[in-house]
Amino acid sequence: MAAKIAVENPNSPGKTTNVDAEKYSEMHRHFLAALPSEPPGIAVADLIAAVKPQLSQELFPQGATCGWWVKCVQLDLEAKAVIRRADKPPVRLYKL
Repeated sequence: MAAKIAVENPNSPGKTTNVDAEKYSEMHRHFLAALPSEPPGIAVADLIAAVKPQLSQELFPQGATCGWWVKCVQLDLEAKAVIRRADKPPVRLYKL
């Protein structure tokens, strides 16, 4: 059985969901590496395009489920106040 890690969601405070720890760790590392430290940040579609070619083909064959894992890591890091969304649409993310 694969190891799990609890992730948070800013839309459901106090609730956690367990996800695959290895996939989360892989996405988390590349997600933060691609994220700028200053607003306005990077658009989610551009973030997906940046991380997809960096991912392990064993964990994410041909980038499968990349978008879902970007959103998972995004929401977890937003809940933990590690990243923030820009004030105006479209959604753009940056590190705090």
